[in-house]
Amino acid sequence: KPDMAEIEKFDKLQLKKTEMQEKNPLPSKQTIEQEKQADEL
Repeated sequence: KPDMAEIEKFDKLQLKKTEMQEKNPLPSKQTIEQEKQADEL
């Protein structure tokens, strides 16, 4: 069982702020439509 006392006294303010960045964003509807049209040719 983890030691909860250690977790409770952890200072969140010491953590660095990070920017989340999507590694594999989904294509937009516009991109999907363009690819569908290209496949139909």
